[in-house]
This record gives sequence, structure tokens and C-alpha cells, in this order.
Amino acid sequence: MIKGFIFDLDGVITDTAELHYEAWKSLADEMGWKFDRDVNDKLRGISRMDSIKVILDHNKTALEESKLEELATKKNDIYVASLDHMTPEDYLPGAKELLTHLRAEGFSVALGSASKNAIKVLQQLNANGYFDVIGDGNSVSKSKPAPDIFLYGSEKMSLQPDECIVFEDAESGIDAAKAGGFHSVGIGPEDRLGHADLRFDTMAEATLFEVKAHFKELFS
Repeated sequence: MIKGFIFDLDGVITDTAELHYEAWKSLADEMGWKFDRDVNDKLRGISRMDSIKVILDHNKTALEESKLEELATKKNDIYVASLDHMTPEDYLPGAKELLTHLRAEGFSVALGSASKNAIKVLQQLNANGYFDVIGDGNSVSKSKPAPDIFLYGSEKMSLQPDECIVFEDAESGIDAAKAGGFHSVGIGPEDRLGHADLRFDTMAEATLFEVKAHFKELFS
């Protein structure tokens, strides 16, 4: 039976994607690198260090690890400064309603995000009260598509993976959910998330009613 839900943050609860894009673009412009929205799409769901390596590969260049870390930190500083402008109005449509509904029905809820800034984002949204467990980029060493962040969440909720549904907007996130033995809901287009157990174009469509209807044998 389903007893818990695990949510990615960016693209599921809120959309910080544009803030990430602007931060990477600022760094790329400063470094003289080519960077556009197609490259940015490849960064969805992966860690900061992996992201900068994707950008370097695109530009057919390489840097020492220490320089990579310095630049990744610089990008993060730009991004974190932009988070100060987030407010509780910045939930994606449908996200707050779903979290409220899950709370009302007594489900356990965890965050499973690759972001090391997840706690700051939740504070800006005033969302901490919706989560029993917060798993972020500081919680595990292996990022998605490894299932570690979701396994961390289920373990902290004292649940088995097959008792949890993961909500993700990234291909690597659905891969991670599958690798860990979780049920999965994809938020976004078919070409990116067609391998999820259930998919919606937007969070607004992903109501608890619809989720229960699809996984009906897993809800009592």
C-alpha cells in the first residue's frame, strides 16, 4: 500500500529553472562559453559539478577540478542571491494543493532533491511544514540517476520503496525512482518522462484523486 510520497523540488514544487538558467548564463558569459537553453535542458536534475562538466563538454574545453569547484561555487552564489526574491506565491500551480491534501490524509511526505539549496527554497516558500523528511544534495553522495536520495527519504520515513510514489520532472529522476524500486509520477513532456508509471503535463493535473485512480490497487 502507498504510505508515502517523495517530491523533487525544482520543476515539481516550484520552478527555479529560470533562476538556474540565468545564473549559468551569467557565468558562461563571463567565461566566454557558449550556453543556451538547449544546453540548459541537459542540466535538469543533475548536480552542480556534473552541470559544469556538461557545459565544458559542449564548449570542448576542460579545467582542473579545483577551478571547476571555484566556478560551480560562483554560479551557486549568483543563484542563491536570486532566491531572496522568492515568496510563498511561487509554488507551481497545483503543488501546494496536493501537499495540503496529503497532509490532511495523513501520508508521510519527503523531499528528494539534488539541490544543496533546497532548505533555503522551502523557507522562502514557507513549505517546511509539509515535509516530514528533507533529503537534498547534502544528504547523499551519489546524485540521480542513482536512487540514493529517494532511498534516503523512504528510510527516514520508515517505509519500503514500493510503499512510496516519487514525483519528478527530470528523466534522471524517473531513472532513479525505477532503479530504487519506487512508483513514479512524471511532471512534464512525454519525450522526457514517457518512462514514468504515470505522467502529467503539469502539477495542476496531478491531483491526489488522479494519482489514486491510476494506482488504485495500491490505495486502501
